[in-house]
Amino acid sequence: MSSIKEKDEHFAQVDVQHSEVLVNQDLMNDALDGENREHQMGVWDAVKKHPWACFWAFTMCFTIVMESFDMFLNGNFVALKAFQREYGVKVGEAWVIPTKWQSALFQSGQCGAFVGVFMAGPITNRWGYRWTTIFALILMNATIFISFFANSLTLLVVGQALEGVPWGFFIANSPAYASEIVPMSLRGACTATLQMSWSIGSIIVAAATYGYNKRDDQWAWRVPLALQWIFPTPLLILIFLAPESPWWLIRRGRKKEALRSIERLGADSTEHAQQSLAMMERTVEIEAQIGGTPTLLDLFKGTDLRRTAITCLMYASQNFAGNLIANQATFFFEQAGISPDRAFQLNLINSCLQFVANAISWFFTAWFGRRTIYLWGTATNITLLIILGICASVTQNTATSYAQAVLGILISFVFAGTLGPISYTIISETSSVRLRALSTAVGRAAYYVAEIPMIYLASQMLNTTGWNLAGKCGYVWGGTACVCWMMAYFFLPELKHRSYRESDILFNRKVPARKFKSTIIDARDNE
Repeated sequence: MSSIKEKDEHFAQVDVQHSEVLVNQDLMNDALDGENREHQMGVWDAVKKHPWACFWAFTMCFTIVMESFDMFLNGNFVALKAFQREYGVKVGEAWVIPTKWQSALFQSGQCGAFVGVFMAGPITNRWGYRWTTIFALILMNATIFISFFANSLTLLVVGQALEGVPWGFFIANSPAYASEIVPMSLRGACTATLQMSWSIGSIIVAAATYGYNKRDDQWAWRVPLALQWIFPTPLLILIFLAPESPWWLIRRGRKKEALRSIERLGADSTEHAQQSLAMMERTVEIEAQIGGTPTLLDLFKGTDLRRTAITCLMYASQNFAGNLIANQATFFFEQAGISPDRAFQLNLINSCLQFVANAISWFFTAWFGRRTIYLWGTATNITLLIILGICASVTQNTATSYAQAVLGILISFVFAGTLGPISYTIISETSSVRLRALSTAVGRAAYYVAEIPMIYLASQMLNTTGWNLAGKCGYVWGGTACVCWMMAYFFLPELKHRSYRESDILFNRKVPARKFKSTIIDARDNE
């Protein structure tokens, strides 16, 4: 921590020289060449020229695996027989975790993350993405001890809440960092790896809980908890070796370091690195003329209010299109009438299929626009959710139980291939560069504001001590997904193939969302 403070003091003493890029014709030509080269670069060409940028983006996004791991772990704990007998109450012949404790287990981590995301924005603006993430990884290592040694539901809930604080740092920084270090054509695929990290976490959890679900002692849940220690230390070492975002360095006036970062991220010549630097300086200078030092209040002023609203909508909507069924998949399968052992098997299959869907999403982001993927993915899940509700409303038998399970898997698959990954891409592209760290943090806070009551609602709908709706919850999630689709249709712009400068101009000109794709921006326009 002392080294971080020393580094921060050094940052504060840097004499920030304002860029002359807007008035110097040579620098302007470099900026134009840099932006044109990014526009002309295809996906595969960008991968070949910038493999290290892809690697560092994936490394940062992989920090999300820890939030995913814990989120899915709690969803599986409530279905573990040993955990139910230790902490549950008897309902008929079965032991169940009361609804209030189910909700507390699911919500405590999200409450901690809500605090974390608000801390992340200001700290990242001051320390940078690397040091902020390193600090969060150290904190993650420490807080896992509380959950692992917890001997009551109360202490386990406290442990989850404290673990949630570093989650907030990870989810706020990962999409912003990934979008800033890769070329324009790779922003979609690289930010989509956030959803893949969620799937990797769920696969590990599904495999661990399936392997331990037949144990009758405390190690049925303590071993999966201990597996969390696999991730923080290796990631900490990798993040320490990673380059800082050149956009952040330019905003701090550290142009020489920004140039070195650009070269490390894959610039194939000094000339191209200088052009990329000029392109970034141009955008940063345009935004600096609009507003000074970024603050949270800036997110709710002028055109940035619209951008913040879109970011919050994208994040919050992840909770309303059936994704919470995936988070409690094992318990959902059991409530649909599947045997416990088969429910854990289906959960593992579901997690693996989500990983496949994430890989497919990379191709979707290359072929289709962000708006198109989001609208069609949401429409598909609305249809599947309504069918799920109908299936749960008829006379129940083995066939209807498996039909509900299959529909739950399909809903998760569609989410993991469309809504989930493309939401992160939209979030990272919508905010201005100046406010990105703050915008992604506030957007994620909106996610938690929406998720915390929705977790309670999901537990209440599925639990036998609650409403016991099983697949009928499809009606509820189908209705909320319809609202998300309508909001996106009217307010979600298309930002594929747009540089950050072009995005700034489109928002500043107050172009309607449905005209973003067709509006032409001249290469020399600065406002």
